[in-house]
Amino acid sequence: MRPVNPTRRLVLEAVARVPDGMGGFAVSWVARGTLWGDVRPGTGREVADAFLARPEVALRIFVRGAPVGAPSRPVAGERFREGGRVYPIRAVAEADPRGAWLVCFCVEEEGP
Repeated sequence: MRPVNPTRRLVLEAVARVPDGMGGFAVSWVARGTLWGDVRPGTGREVADAFLARPEVALRIFVRGAPVGAPSRPVAGERFREGGRVYPIRAVAEADPRGAWLVCFCVEEEGP
């Protein structure tokens, strides 16, 4: 593995349910914190939805390690935001045997 160089400021966001005032709820994204990461591109592909195809790029994002359950540790289902770019997290694993770095397997989805 090449050395990790965390030069990109990423906002870690999680899904929150917000009451809509009519007995239901709306889904919103809430910032959990800011992490510095090393974003490495992978391969791209086209994903077919019901009515159209859209591009999707796989990414590996390296961030500092954190123990399981720590609020600073990303989990699948959350996402990173970098300005107008959004990277949904698909999976998280330790990138090295000491656990000094985590690798987040993400995608960058092209919005409509």
